[in-house]
Amino acid sequence: MSGTDPAGHAAPEGYDPGDYPPFAVTVDLAIFTVRDGALKVLLIERSADPYAGAWALPGGFVDIDEDIADAAWRELAEETGLTRTDWHLEQLRTYGTPGRDPRMRVVSVAHVAFAPDLPDPQAGSDARNARWWDVDDLNLPGLRGGNHDSDVDDAPALAFDHARVLADAFDRVAAKIEYTSLATAFCPPTFTLGELQHVYEAVWGVRLDRSNFRRWVQQTTGLVRPAPTDEVRPPQGRGRPAALFEARTEGVRTLHPPLLRPADARALRTDRAEP
Repeated sequence: MSGTDPAGHAAPEGYDPGDYPPFAVTVDLAIFTVRDGALKVLLIERSADPYAGAWALPGGFVDIDEDIADAAWRELAEETGLTRTDWHLEQLRTYGTPGRDPRMRVVSVAHVAFAPDLPDPQAGSDARNARWWDVDDLNLPGLRGGNHDSDVDDAPALAFDHARVLADAFDRVAAKIEYTSLATAFCPPTFTLGELQHVYEAVWGVRLDRSNFRRWVQQTTGLVRPAPTDEVRPPQGRGRPAALFEARTEGVRTLHPPLLRPADARALRTDRAEP
């Protein structure tokens, strides 16, 4: 059997891929948003075995001629009806423990994505249902702190190893907003400092001191700048109208100084039990 790669390189003479055990590659997506003041993650209810009726991360098999990132966006659209927008999307890690999928040897390239106040999803042909779940309503291995209880009553059992994937994905998001400007990806194009503070509080599951947070925003570099508008946000109740800000547009930026999670915030603990 012979073939060539995209650069035109031919397979070695006598090479037969049938000499090696077959396995499949999938993509899984941990998609977060902040809605109603809480951190939400998108899950789909599987319509077919294995794990029919269980909740899982959106995802599926990568086609033989498909790029990994393209497969991630395609699966998102097929299973939820959501389409590609200006989200932040990045690879999380690869999961390949033997036996993680009862069908065959499957290696999954997991991704994490987040965007502001995403709409209700529509279940596609591969899912019975799709909905946003509050992170605190799920049993995620090793996740402690904030409002999270590791033993949540009536929490759904997640398919495959998706509880572990989701716990890792959450910790990636929670850590990255400490050191980078990615918290602004949860915000609309213009936002108040109070709305930005609510993002940190929703992700970490804690309340932050308003004065200290605003002082940090003023001292740090690479996070926000005043929006080019005279518009202000009307106050909620008593108080003054709030000025609007926007994210800096030079890509993901490192923050100096960072805003570190409080000790009681949601985080993966080192003593977590693997599922």
